[in-house]
Amino acid sequence: MGEMIQFKRPDGKTCPGYLAAPKAGTGAPGFVCIQEWWGINEQIKKTADRLAGEGYRALVPDLYRGKLAKAADEASHLMGSLNFPDAAEQDIRGAVQYLKQSSKKVVVGGFCLGGALTILAAVRVPEMDAGACFYGIPDLSAKEIKQIKTPLIGHFANKDGWCTPAKVNDFEAALKQSKAEFEIYRYDAQHAFMNEARPEVYDAASAKLAWERTMKFLKKALA
Repeated sequence: MGEMIQFKRPDGKTCPGYLAAPKAGTGAPGFVCIQEWWGINEQIKKTADRLAGEGYRALVPDLYRGKLAKAADEASHLMGSLNFPDAAEQDIRGAVQYLKQSSKKVVVGGFCLGGALTILAAVRVPEMDAGACFYGIPDLSAKEIKQIKTPLIGHFANKDGWCTPAKVNDFEAALKQSKAEFEIYRYDAQHAFMNEARPEVYDAASAKLAWERTMKFLKKALA
């Protein structure tokens, strides 16, 4: 359904990405969809295709430049060597700017690593119009989180050793002091509960609810 493209970063370098287009074509709203720590695999491409089915021009920036992880230790290594500020301010911001050439409004959303980068982008990417974070929180101070003005929806798992419920509570407390409109939801599920390719953690009921809540929130935020 989608195709691999190249787009320009603000610094003039290029970044590859997977672009899935909706029936509505170029005028549709944009969605920069950010990978989990595995890289741009079939599952995240299918997620972009699904977003296109919901009417978004979905672009997945290839933060790892073609590298894919099959096992958790590889994924951890790839995520560990990723320059987060560069990914947010260059790859993700470049993707937003690319979509903005023909989409009036652009969402940034992602899962796991991509969820953390969504929140970082809400601080560092002025062009984004809304954010959808799935179980990821970046290493930011409360002071930085308070600067967020972008409408944000966040989905977190109660059985998550990385984005622990305590971290989610701290994040929500900081967000309450920002000017952003936001909704935070918690699910009695495990980290990566949206990933249908990982049956050991996938939770169909939570995934369906989180998706529906996200689509409803974004419709309102982009109106």
